[in-house]
Amino acid sequence: MTNSFQNKAPLLEVDRLSVDYGLKGNSLRAIDGVSFVLRAGEAVALVGESGSGKTTTAMAIAGLLSPNARVSEGVVRYRGERLPIDDDAAMRPHRWSETSVVFQGAMNALNPVHRIVKQIAEPCMLKLGMSRAEATARAKELLELVGIPADRGAAYPHELSGGMRQRVMIAMALACRPSIIIGDEPTTALDVITQAQILKLLGELRSQLNLALILITHDLSVVAECCDRVMIMYSGRIVEDGTVAEIFADPKHPYTKLLIDSIPNPANGKKMIRPIPGDPPNLVNRPSGCAFHPRCPSAMAVCTTEVPSLDKFGQGRVACHLHQSLQNKVTVHA
Repeated sequence: MTNSFQNKAPLLEVDRLSVDYGLKGNSLRAIDGVSFVLRAGEAVALVGESGSGKTTTAMAIAGLLSPNARVSEGVVRYRGERLPIDDDAAMRPHRWSETSVVFQGAMNALNPVHRIVKQIAEPCMLKLGMSRAEATARAKELLELVGIPADRGAAYPHELSGGMRQRVMIAMALACRPSIIIGDEPTTALDVITQAQILKLLGELRSQLNLALILITHDLSVVAECCDRVMIMYSGRIVEDGTVAEIFADPKHPYTKLLIDSIPNPANGKKMIRPIPGDPPNLVNRPSGCAFHPRCPSAMAVCTTEVPSLDKFGQGRVACHLHQSLQNKVTVHA
């Protein structure tokens, strides 16, 4: 992929990752063979409708899956070393010091009975071995870094606005100096202006600290603001992967095209917003072949029976029989 990160060594490697959920005696495949590479300083977005597998992929990487979920296949490597993502105790030393998470609902993630400065200082003491005084000083520095006056650290979560609480979550994620931040829809509950401020802050921190970012979102307009690359997910699989510029200028997968068509464009008031027909598939009864075929305007007979592989196409990757057939034609005529 021709971007400024392709020549850097991989920071994180996700290799054929699969996750199953146990539900009423059944095993449901939620993530199916997800593979990608993340490099230092790079921002990658996981995009798709609810239930596409975005959050499950990210929580598997962080070793934070729910009790009824398990990693059934695949590995995750950090700087070439395999992470014990299926072992909670073994994963604890890696969390927050290598990979940390900014959760969606700050009010739910923060402890309502402890002051902000104490909550940020706690991981510094536990992970970095700092004294209480050192950790408190570090917490105040982090508050300043994310644009909150240090004296506001004495506040409780309910005394802060939604945007400030989200900044606190970012400060906590940075506490142990991780290389990778996972943002689980960190701007969903915020108004448009505050959302823009948080996205700008994440961009500035990436540049300043050389952070890699995995951003989980269903909103492609958010991706355009702060990401280098985007991976489109559908029914637990990556169906398209490319740079943000490539995806917006020339989307390959029919699902990606429909997602882009569903984005309002204030600059073009005449553009009709096209909703995606149908509903996302149910994991209990996933469609055969390409899971998107019941909703796809370009579906062919082969789409109903064969799962398309995620192959290189141009400068990116796409899992679509339509483009595989086009590529085969080009190869034959060449």
